[in-house]
Amino acid sequence: MDLWQLKREFLEYCELEKGQSFLTVANYDRYLTKFLKWLEEYWSNEANLSNSTNLTKEFSPDKISADVVKKYRLYLNRLSDKHGRPLSKSTQNYHVVTLRAFLGFLALRGVKSLPPQKVALAKTPERKVEFLEAEDIIKLIKAPKNDNFRGLRDRLILELLFSTGLRVSELANLDVADINLERGEIPIRGKGGKVRVVFLSPSAHNILEKYLQVLGGSEALIVNKTNGSRLTVRSIERIVTKYAKVAGITKHVSPHTLRHTFATDLLINGADLRAVQALLGHANLSTTQIYTHVTDQHLREVHRAFHGRRTQENPD
Repeated sequence: MDLWQLKREFLEYCELEKGQSFLTVANYDRYLTKFLKWLEEYWSNEANLSNSTNLTKEFSPDKISADVVKKYRLYLNRLSDKHGRPLSKSTQNYHVVTLRAFLGFLALRGVKSLPPQKVALAKTPERKVEFLEAEDIIKLIKAPKNDNFRGLRDRLILELLFSTGLRVSELANLDVADINLERGEIPIRGKGGKVRVVFLSPSAHNILEKYLQVLGGSEALIVNKTNGSRLTVRSIERIVTKYAKVAGITKHVSPHTLRHTFATDLLINGADLRAVQALLGHANLSTTQIYTHVTDQHLREVHRAFHGRRTQENPD
């Protein structure tokens, strides 16, 4: 069977049967295209070395072996991005995860190929969680001036990101009709089409009410006042970075920093890890567990501040 045709069937399966987002399917398409083009070149080189034309004719799923995948991973490891830097282990893993998903699809369809479980992922460095301390988040949220449409909109962006832990793409795609203002909650369709509910803080609710009064009849929530178009993810990222500088925050701040801050704030104040998992929309608890390192540090500070006071005061 032709691998290019199988790739098309895999993408259709992801879109129609698994209900995955267009962005996920587009990424699968891009990563698989890179693999198949590399594979064609690899087999062509093998054919030239062996003076055989049979190898190029054998561009079929059963020829994807553990050795072939190992060579592809070496290729990725030696590849550079557009800035001339080596691909990060995480980026390499995106390619490999896509390949594993494709091999899993082949197995599901009964097509003979390499079992997906035989494809290993590269070890990645432990993720570092960047979050804002209480005084910085207060300064950041208060940075926009609320005396005009743009100021209200930008304040709302910051309030919603911190109040709900939304991904920036989820915020950009929000419609006014999505919001239940009376209940102070918003149903969100996140990754994989899964729906979760996020909640508005009193301050976010207050700003949202004021913003909706001046928004007009727009379908989209976060818009450009000039032409009424929905703000892009990149535009929202620039707005967050801008106000971080206005607030005098020296570290790099992105919408994801506010998502980290949302999760960290909940855990430090005693929230259950599984509850935070649900609020963030994480499919696996292991993803949410990156925040336990932050709360562990908080506990260390509590220990240092309060443990041993009596013995220090009465050393004898």
